Amino acid sequence: MIHYEVTLECSATAAPMLERWIRNTHIPNMLATGSFVAIHFDRADEDRFRTVYQAATQADLDRYLTQHAERLRGEFHDRFPDGVAVIRDVWVQLQGWTSG
Repeated sequence: MIHYEVTLECSATAAPMLERWIRNTHIPNMLATGSFVAIHFDRADEDRFRTVYQAATQADLDRYLTQHAERLRGEFHDRFPDGVAVIRDVWVQLQGWTSG
């Protein structure tokens, strides 16, 4: 499993609008690319968020990056042209454990 992680930091005043847009627009658009099998959205505090996009294979992530990333990042930038710091990381899951 490949985890494409995006961390966002913004002002406390912009956070509610950012959170709504990520939940209601951006995540559905990301799922519609067909590149990800699951997505989860987390909040560390009122102005710091993380979205983890899970791709089954590196090829799926590569397809997103080559065919969809520019457009979807552009939509984000148009909506939030400044005041949001973005950090992107790619993690390769080596092993997973579950209880029971």
